[in-house]
Amino acid sequence: MDPRISFVTLAARDLAATRRFYVDGLGWTPELDVEGEVVMIKVGQHLVLSLWDQKAFEAEVGPIGEHHGASPFTLAHNVASRQEVDTVLASAHRAGAFVFAARDRDWGGYTGYFGDPDGVRWEIAWNPGPIGLLVLPDRSEH
Repeated sequence: MDPRISFVTLAARDLAATRRFYVDGLGWTPELDVEGEVVMIKVGQHLVLSLWDQKAFEAEVGPIGEHHGASPFTLAHNVASRQEVDTVLASAHRAGAFVFAARDRDWGGYTGYFGDPDGVRWEIAWNPGPIGLLVLPDRSEH
């Protein structure tokens, strides 16, 4: 098996609200958009974010464990500068996200978080080290 991720699937309690957040709020473009069922957005060269109605998700995958607090995972979006961290967090806030302000980290980076309508935490990170450069797209890809 190749070491890669092809899809990240999020179970949405209210797919319409989750769609509004990502598509209308953040301005992302769906590749597939089936009302009430699924929204698929290309988020990388070979990576798709799938927003799936929670009932359909549970019918296929099984019940979701409900609890208070953060999900046991985060998604990360790395950027090339400290300023871009603040810009992305501000955009997410305008889209309706709750935001955890960015701050300097002990390892030398600068990161903050926001939560989507289902509470999924996104880390927005500037990582000046080699691993940070590894995940940034080549500027010629834009």
